[in-house]
Amino acid sequence: MYKTIVKPLFDFISALLGLLVFLPFFLIIYFLLKIANKGKVFFIQERPGKDGKIFKIIKFKTMTDAKDSNGKLLSDAERLTKIGTFVRKTSLDEIPQLLNVLKGDMSLIGPRPLLTNYLHLYNDFQNRRHEVKPGITGWAQVNGRNAISWDKKFELDVWYVDHCSFLVDVKILSKTLLKVIKKEGINAANAATIEPFNGE
Repeated sequence: MYKTIVKPLFDFISALLGLLVFLPFFLIIYFLLKIANKGKVFFIQERPGKDGKIFKIIKFKTMTDAKDSNGKLLSDAERLTKIGTFVRKTSLDEIPQLLNVLKGDMSLIGPRPLLTNYLHLYNDFQNRRHEVKPGITGWAQVNGRNAISWDKKFELDVWYVDHCSFLVDVKILSKTLLKVIKKEGINAANAATIEPFNGE
């Protein structure tokens, strides 16, 4: 009952209230990023959702599209703007995903939606992360986020699939707030973002 009725209802109400509460921050970040990114405010990309169904995730764009002399995008660290760094460290770049929650593509809590080009790389165990809706935050995020290995991330994602409950979700939400305040686990060691998953 919790997974099928309570959780979706809680997601919708919380996302709606969250958008209202964060509206002032949303507008401020919108205009700052519009300047820093030369008009490009949002990052929209296809991601796999529940059962691998593809949807378009929306986030604040924290990196520019700067390229080198050969037309190749610069590294993530080089393209990350000052406002983008702040927005990423405070997790404010996730605010637009509340729209994904309202649409029903995502949940507040669940495994983070990864890239579509990873789909063919998953083994049966790793693919189980798609048995539930992806989330803005999740069990892996409060246990290391981008600072843990891919193996550990998948292990934590599948643990959530098997143990999803009201108490677990409350625990994740409370730990998420602490992680955001402490700014822990934002990046992998010596990288602006986590290293790509190459399969195993």
